[in-house]
Amino acid sequence: MKKPNVHPYIPNSVPEVKEEMLREVGARDADELYRQMIPERLLLKSPMDLPDPLTSELDLRRHVEGLMAGDGSCSEYLSFLGGGCWNHYVPEVCDVIASRSEFLTAYAGGVYSDLGRYQAIYEFQSLIGELVDMDVSCIPTYDWGAAAGNAVRMASRITGRKEILVPKTISPARLSIISNFCDSANKPDGIIIKSVGYDRETGALDLGDLEDKISDSTAGIYFENPSYLGVIEPRCEEITGMTHDHGAIAVAGVDPISLGVLSPPGEYDADICCGEAQPLGIHMYAGGGSCGFLASKDEERFVGEYPARMLSITDTEVEGEYAYGQVRYERTSYIARESAKDWVGTTTGLWAIVSAVYMSLMGPRGMRELGEGLLQRSHYAARLLEEVEGVSVPFRAFFKEFPVNFDAAGVKVSEVNSRLLEEGIFGGQDVSEEFPELGQCGLYCVTEKHTKADLQRLADTLREAL
Repeated sequence: MKKPNVHPYIPNSVPEVKEEMLREVGARDADELYRQMIPERLLLKSPMDLPDPLTSELDLRRHVEGLMAGDGSCSEYLSFLGGGCWNHYVPEVCDVIASRSEFLTAYAGGVYSDLGRYQAIYEFQSLIGELVDMDVSCIPTYDWGAAAGNAVRMASRITGRKEILVPKTISPARLSIISNFCDSANKPDGIIIKSVGYDRETGALDLGDLEDKISDSTAGIYFENPSYLGVIEPRCEEITGMTHDHGAIAVAGVDPISLGVLSPPGEYDADICCGEAQPLGIHMYAGGGSCGFLASKDEERFVGEYPARMLSITDTEVEGEYAYGQVRYERTSYIARESAKDWVGTTTGLWAIVSAVYMSLMGPRGMRELGEGLLQRSHYAARLLEEVEGVSVPFRAFFKEFPVNFDAAGVKVSEVNSRLLEEGIFGGQDVSEEFPELGQCGLYCVTEKHTKADLQRLADTLREAL
């Protein structure tokens, strides 16, 4: 029999300690506990073939670094990938604040372990509210998809309806998360999701199709500005107006870094807003670093339906001093447990603090200058690429991201990306299977980190490759 491993940092790995714990709970072995909680169909029928554990920190570090040695980073390659995780510049102060022990290690707890975290997250909520022109925000959730899932469930509870309309141009990954939140496939009372088409000339939402599909059964419409394909939605007020005419809730999904140049959701009368804070000073972290935010109008029907915690400011017994605490804490699953209207688990509070640092550094003028620069760079890149024979850009009004079509060149996006990779360039995300009607298209992203020389290099490399 294989000798059990005793991990130097895990006391419960000692066999005698395990046996004592099992006796205390009345179980023969750990597998008995799993069988009580996990359906038989999900249990492995044989032991996993795992290598011996690495109990030395140095050995573990060498192993992980060896695995990562084959990867290429954006510091070595010129990257034009986006589609949900963007290569924006992160000021050094964001990393400094993120590494401070009172924020980095203060994961949870009450006021006794606050250490300034409550105020920092309150500032995040305030800054997000100002950026999206809404009054109420909460602690963030995992990512944009989770925030959108929370938002459409809020809309369903507020209206008592079970139908949500979403744009056909939504990110497939985000739609998958929203569908999981709605759970219409597994529950008879789940929320039904219906897609709304888009204008093939502009990429914007097809308002005629929206008018045909929206009804008094619709709980809300979720739309994005800019869209997953980068397209700027020109008729947001018409969308929210049509939504409200049917007594439904308008939910807007936004890239917050666009709001220095695009109208904020509050300005076009959206009821709930959600999005991804990763562009606001958060590194990509191998696709991680996500931080989904949620905001709304300051009305009881919205505030009472938030699943996540909220922090607010109040006076104290000492004149001139303030304190920060939970708002309507009883509505959350932390208090109501299984009776809560919704459930929320581990949040991304550290990233909330980091993005608050970023927003406070940038200010309104900085966000405007950044947004203008992103518009100029991305449209300049699109013009350069269209000068390459066999390359076209289908949409004209976009922010930072845009599809690039290679049909006229007679090549697949995957082939183009392989050739670019040989030259040290990450090409655009292949969306040809997600949106086959667009043909062989790659979704290219241009940020403030791209120089004029970078964009020229991309165009020249494409010209040579094609």
